[in-house]
Amino acid sequence: MDLKLYKFDSCPYCQKVFHEIEAQGRTDIEYRDIRENKEYYQELLRVGGIDQVPCLFIDGKPLYESDDIVQWLREHR
Repeated sequence: MDLKLYKFDSCPYCQKVFHEIEAQGRTDIEYRDIRENKEYYQELLRVGGIDQVPCLFIDGKPLYESDDIVQWLREHR
């Protein structure tokens, strides 16, 4: 499964997702900081349609909202 998390570090909702990832000890998620890399920002807009973070791309499909992402991560450990 291909997992990419579009984020920026100072976002409190991203922090919530980071904590869940850390608690699970996951290493299968690629982080993509939209403030540090303009290509990631453009990718988020092109595929997801909006510039909201956090956004977890699951095999290329976007999942928004930190609570939904945390729930998905718990269901797919």
